[in-house]
Amino acid sequence: MASADKKQTIKHLPNGPYLCSNLSVLVSYADGTHKTNGFTGDKDPDGVPDKRENFEGDKVVVHDNRGLCAHAGRCTLETVFRPGKEPFVDANGASADQIIETIKQCPSGALSYSIDGVEHAERGGDPQIGVAPNGPYICSGGVKLEDVELPEGATLDHVALCRCGASTNKHFCSGAHWDVQFDENAGD
Repeated sequence: MASADKKQTIKHLPNGPYLCSNLSVLVSYADGTHKTNGFTGDKDPDGVPDKRENFEGDKVVVHDNRGLCAHAGRCTLETVFRPGKEPFVDANGASADQIIETIKQCPSGALSYSIDGVEHAERGGDPQIGVAPNGPYICSGGVKLEDVELPEGATLDHVALCRCGASTNKHFCSGAHWDVQFDENAGD
């Protein structure tokens, strides 16, 4: 476990890798590809806007910021999260417990919820960084992001950071790894 008196941090270096500090286990995932593929750390001006929407139900309010969404496909409660329909979220489409359990599966922090005016965005746990196969870095446990402007409603408790270089919402994953068919083993 990391030392309790040192904050675990991730710093995004300009047009390059993430520098992790004070984690109990440090594994290098960088292979230098960012130097050869034209990677830039800039957010695409045509990316999904940083806009948080609130969808009120009788028992729960669902908060959603598409600008944070990594398109991991965990919000699959079809009666609540309805791609292609307006509004996207029906906060009365299932029981509050079902909605809450689904929101807790969101790795990017795009989804959170409120009950009786109290927002529940954080899940807690020890700081850690994982790697989704052919997808983003999944950070949880409150790892601090240095020099990164957080989107509206974002929590440091859990975020998904771009690893493929194609995100339109850098430093966060936008799900573009699906579009570019990112393969972490390419070139092996």
